[in-house]
Amino acid sequence: MSLSLFFMRHGETIYSRTDGYCGDLDPDLTPEGVQMAEAFATAYRSHPWSAVYVSPMKRTIATAQPLCDAIGIEMQLRDGLKEIRYGKWEGQTREYVKEHYLEDYIRWMTEPAWNPPTDGETAVEIASRSSLVVTEIQNKHTSGNVLVVSHKATIRIILCTLLGIDLGRYRDRIDCPAASVHVVKFDEHGPLLQRLGDRSFMDDQLLSRPGS
Repeated sequence: MSLSLFFMRHGETIYSRTDGYCGDLDPDLTPEGVQMAEAFATAYRSHPWSAVYVSPMKRTIATAQPLCDAIGIEMQLRDGLKEIRYGKWEGQTREYVKEHYLEDYIRWMTEPAWNPPTDGETAVEIASRSSLVVTEIQNKHTSGNVLVVSHKATIRIILCTLLGIDLGRYRDRIDCPAASVHVVKFDEHGPLLQRLGDRSFMDDQLLSRPGS
């Protein structure tokens, strides 16, 4: 039996609705975000889970909690799964950042692998810390299904790292809407992407949420 990692982005927050920069900020899920987490738990509670690893932020913990409660498993928190640190851009809109940090914004948009948001974090740094968590999971769980609840940029960067995609193109190659699930299977040939951006467990009302 092979190992399958289920990477899930947290449910909707006010920042995912407005597309504001939110990394170190720690907002709660919106009521609809809670519904997304509950819908996932309902759909996947009968799945045979080996472990659940979670970024230690309120929005990721709240997303994983319904499933953990349903199956009686304790989530394991890992700092390496946190979202990109946006530095001075935290809580700001794209328009504000372009007005006040235009040069840094242009560099970040052009090559985010090596250029961070002002006083923030590069994709290379995120890949380094998140890869340690993925390696830990692979060492502890040689088979079965493991859920990893993390964040938009971090999941995109992890997938690029596993699939050999240029880190500088993580925003251009992989979509990651709120509460989406991405499945990577590990076998003798290495990581195989089996599912990308799956939200089929949601109803139409949740799927139509703006910014999701």
